[in-house]
Amino acid sequence: MTVPGRGRRGRDRFTVSSDEDVAEFAALLTELKARTERSYGSLARRLGMNTSTLHRYCAGEAVPQDFAPVERLAEFCGATPEERLELHRRWLRAVAARQARARGAEAGGEETAAAEAAAAPEAPAEVESVPQGMPHGVPQDADSVPVATPWYRRRRGSVLLGVACALLATVGTLSALPADRPSNHPSAAGTGAAAGRGPAATATAGTADPASSSPTSGASPSASGSAGTSPGPQGSSGTTPSATPVPSSGSGSGSGSGSGVPLTWTADSQVWALGCGHDYVVDRPPSRVPPPPAAQDAGAWAAAQGAVHGRETNVQITVQGRSSTAVVLTALRVRVVGRATPLAGTAYAMDQGCGGSITPRSFAVDLDKDRPVARSVPGSDAGTPIPAVRMPYRVSAEDPEVLLVTARTKTCACDWFLELDWSSQGRTGTVRIDDRGRPFRTTGIEGLSRYMYDTGERRWRPYV
Repeated sequence: MTVPGRGRRGRDRFTVSSDEDVAEFAALLTELKARTERSYGSLARRLGMNTSTLHRYCAGEAVPQDFAPVERLAEFCGATPEERLELHRRWLRAVAARQARARGAEAGGEETAAAEAAAAPEAPAEVESVPQGMPHGVPQDADSVPVATPWYRRRRGSVLLGVACALLATVGTLSALPADRPSNHPSAAGTGAAAGRGPAATATAGTADPASSSPTSGASPSASGSAGTSPGPQGSSGTTPSATPVPSSGSGSGSGSGSGVPLTWTADSQVWALGCGHDYVVDRPPSRVPPPPAAQDAGAWAAAQGAVHGRETNVQITVQGRSSTAVVLTALRVRVVGRATPLAGTAYAMDQGCGGSITPRSFAVDLDKDRPVARSVPGSDAGTPIPAVRMPYRVSAEDPEVLLVTARTKTCACDWFLELDWSSQGRTGTVRIDDRGRPFRTTGIEGLSRYMYDTGERRWRPYV
């Protein structure tokens, strides 16, 4: 039986509308998944999800209540900032549609029950219960007798409260979305990481997210911390744009004396080998590429050209404790989050061949391996060996440490970041070292045209 004014036809139209919102969300998920050319099982393992859950999301059979797994999928599939915004918009509509559909189903059940009650013969009135503690037979004022709220009104209030909580959670998720910036390199999209990453976008000063860099006590698993993600190059104040990007930095924060990360760090990915040798891949002909800059101006030059590190990326990390209390650096790990074929373009060498008597000690990373590790290698000072950095290593406010990481590749355009484990006074944790909240990017140059700058003729010419 259909209740007048709330017929089945109206509910059918509502169901079709909600199904369309869910289908649009699932269609965009499926499109992003197709870019990876991976099976559901392979992609689910990389995202830390269940295979059947990922399949249900892409098929429109389920909608995730949290945006975090959707964000990981967009990150891995190389979604552009515009696609991420559209994905979040469709997710909001899909979640609202599923919640509204559930409310509609409950309302339909209430209408059916009300209609059946109206059609049933009048039942004898129930005996009104006497409040506990009041003797039987005592006259009562009608206004003073507590009347129980009908079950359907109580349930409706609970549904409205649940919807309000869901909307508040959605607003919180939207405010936590990272602000990406577009990449100048046309090959950046679809390479396994979000556009706008790489040495062309040197990171800015910032503070790590307290929620993601909170330490753990004892030997419990450590949480990750990352640098702040501002939408563009900024100075140390985080508000005024700077003409020259500055190294990325991060630190932990927290309330109370027992919280927060006890160290700070900065990272500079525009370090050249021996201070003079480096390659950048730029998708422009030599006639449109200006002369190579001085090493200290490499960040601004690379950003203006949309350049990506060619063959290797050198990251110089400065780690320092917040106080005189010792902080022990226990491990340095590498995480590759995107792997694709090398980018197209032209390789431009920043030197004409250089060398030096001092080779700094560093951590060498082979990005072409399935599971790259940061391998500590010694240095040399005019033939005198410089011992390699051995973990664990102690730092404090009075005793900082500079770590150099050299990551190389021949066969991929790799997006990667570092994780630095620490321990101090019975607490442990992990900080994520990246390029202003985005992974570092390194691409191979084999098969590309390579040029060097002729200072006499003041033009680029084939590398000899």
